[in-house]
Formats: sequence, C-alpha cells, structure tokens
Amino acid sequence: MIDVVMPQMGESIVEGTVTRWLKKPGERVQRDEPLFEISTDKVDTEIPAPATGTLAEILVAEGQTVPINTVVARIDETAAEVAAPPAAAPAEAPAVESPAPSPLTERGPVGPVVATPERPAEVAEAPAEAVGPLSPLVRKMLREHNLDPRLIKGTGQGGRITKQDVEAFLAARAREAAAPQPPPTPAAPPVTAAAATPQPPAAAPEIPPVARPEPAKIRIEPMSIMRQKIAEHMILSKRTSAHVTTIHRVDMTRVARMRERYKSEVQQRYGFSLTYLPFITRAAAQALRAFPIVNASIEGNNIVYHNEINIGIAVALENGLIVPVIRNADEKSVIGLQRAIVDLATRARSRQLKPDEVHGGTFSITNFGSFGSLTATPIINQPQVAILGVGAVEKAPVVVDDDKIAIRSVCLLSLTFDHRLIDGALADQFMQKIKSVLENWSEEVL
Repeated sequence: MIDVVMPQMGESIVEGTVTRWLKKPGERVQRDEPLFEISTDKVDTEIPAPATGTLAEILVAEGQTVPINTVVARIDETAAEVAAPPAAAPAEAPAVESPAPSPLTERGPVGPVVATPERPAEVAEAPAEAVGPLSPLVRKMLREHNLDPRLIKGTGQGGRITKQDVEAFLAARAREAAAPQPPPTPAAPPVTAAAATPQPPAAAPEIPPVARPEPAKIRIEPMSIMRQKIAEHMILSKRTSAHVTTIHRVDMTRVARMRERYKSEVQQRYGFSLTYLPFITRAAAQALRAFPIVNASIEGNNIVYHNEINIGIAVALENGLIVPVIRNADEKSVIGLQRAIVDLATRARSRQLKPDEVHGGTFSITNFGSFGSLTATPIINQPQVAILGVGAVEKAPVVVDDDKIAIRSVCLLSLTFDHRLIDGALADQFMQKIKSVLENWSEEVL
C-alpha cells in the first residue's frame, strides 16, 4: 500500500482542505494523474497520485480539513482493477457511530463529543441512514450551530453533507433573518409591574437605528477556503512584522529600449512576450546578493541567512492569489527568468503547480503595475522580511542633465520591509542598488 498524504504547500501552511476527489475507491490511477483537489491560503490546486495502482480507500472526506502529512488515502500498487465499492468511504463509517473524534480532524483540540442539554434532541438522535455518513468537520459545524442534518441537502458523494452544504444552509438562514420581521405583539413579553405601564420606546436601545438592507438588495455567500486562508495569512503578517514601505522612482529608459529591441525576436524564438518583470527580478537578485539581510528571515531572536536566492512572484488568480517560487533566481538570465515567470503563472492559473513550487521563497515581488497601478504598499509574505512592489512603467517628463526636460520611461518601485530587522537606511541602500542596475542596464538579452 502507498500512503497518499496531505502535502505542505508553503512554509507557513499547517493544514489543507480536501475540496474534491477526482477518483473513487476501486478505480485505477496512474502516477502523476490528478487524484484530488485541495485548498489552502497559498494554493487551490490538484494533487497528483504518487504511484500507479488502484485507489484502495479514501480516509478524508470532501470538505474536511486535516494537518499536513496526514494520510488522506491509500493506493494499492498490486491490486487488479475491481468494481468501485459503495460511495461511502470505509474510514467514515465508524465515525458516525462513535462520538470520539477521528485522528484526521481539523488542526486544533476538538475533545470528545458529549451530548449536552443545549444540543437539540433531534440532532443527537438523527439516524445516520437518513443523512448519510458525516465527516468530523461537518458534525462539529452541526453541533456548533445546533443544526438538524435532515434539513440540509447533501451534494457530496452519495448525497453526503459537505462543509459547503452547511455553509450554504447558514447563508440561506442569514438571508431569511435579514428579512423585515413584524413587530412583536404586546402580549409577547411577560407581564410585570414595569411592563404594565405602556413604554414602547423601552426596547429601542436594543435595536440598531439603521435598518438592514432588504434581502433583494444584498447577496450573502460564504468565503471560499482559499480566501479565508489568505485573510488569515495577511492578518498574521501584519501582526508579526513591523511594516514600513519606502518608494523610489526609477528611470527605466535603458531597459525599455532593450526590451523594444528584442521583444519581437524573443516572441518568435521562444513563444512568449518579453516584459519588464524579468529585468526587475534580475536587478532584485543582484541587490539581494549585495544585501543578504534582505534575503533573511527571523526565528525567535535569531537571524536566518539564506544562501539561496529564491524569489516568489505573486500571480493573480480568479478568486485569490498565489506566490510560486523561482529557485536560484540570481543564476538565471533575463530570458531564463521570463521563461520561469510565464511557466509558473500559466500553471498556477491552470491548477498545475507542484507542492515544492510554492514554498521555500526568501523574497517576493508583486507586479501590480500590470493592472495599471502606479504604486502600492504590499504586505510581507511570511516568514520573509521584505517584498518588492512594481508599479506601471509610464512615459513622463523628467529633468535631466543641465536642467533639461526629457521624456523618460519611469516606474515607481516600493519596498515593504520588516523594521524589526531592516532599518530605513539599509532598505534605501538596497533600493538604490536596484535603481542603479536598471538605470545603467548593459546586459544583453540574447
């Protein structure tokens, strides 16, 4: 048997959620064939099968969140192709009958499931056959919100209730709660001496003065797992690092001329466009070599200096973003960097990135200029200590030698750095190194 484990999709990632199984127990799988989909704060992607064989069993249900390195399924390399067993995963059957939490529950203490007086009897006594097997995560959500599983329509395998089904049910209930309610009748509250005197405004302080929007004017839907993880990661970064941003204007005229000179030939020879980003990445790699502390990270009271320069490039996705990593970026030419950027971005948007391609970064670059932004103050990608923001390259009048005005290609670069480790003077020296490389560009592209 070959164990299929939840992969680690980044240094700060400690868990992942199985969003969809692409194979059923008993089906044949080929090595590197997509087996299941996961979602974390860094990636929403397909995970390939580690071996060729038959999917013997699924241990983690769709919608369930488990720690990294948890065994989520097993592949039998020797088994012959057999008919698929019933839809319910074998590992889930005992979980319905036993109140003890599964070892594959989401990260964090769960504790034994004990019926309490607050728990509605219909939830505790709902027959398993009426709703199908429930994953530990779904059972936990049902307990927390006092939900009857028989009222929720399952869309999972075999009609099983998934996490998304519970979230959709809660969202629908929230919409109903937002609808205008008729005022309570005078007889509703208990009659007391104080209540006997008509005091209609007494309940006013308990109700917000501003009326909620009508249900027809709003739409409520739960965040995707990826968006929830991104939110958690951003808040963690702001709480961890002392964010400071410095912005420098760079004359990109030499780079613009070099790019204009070679972009047609690059397109014909390699099949991709030549952009400004590989030039900036090349300059950043040289600056990181000159100022290794910007390429470092913090562990407690220690500074960890990384010998390799692995630059993460932020890629915008339809429902989030991801930062795949170019390893040993300082060893690549402009063409090598452009090829790596195009390859990683293409596979990120088609959910084909491998686990080792989204972790191990020592520095990050985000190119918001591709959407027309002139500058911004990006958030540091933990556990790194700096991130470079690239604004749009635009032509502008600039005062040059002898107080003459000339038209130049100008770009604003912003460096957000962790002030716990990097002082402003060093950050500006680092930016001046990037600026010098770009403004005095002499390296040939081809």
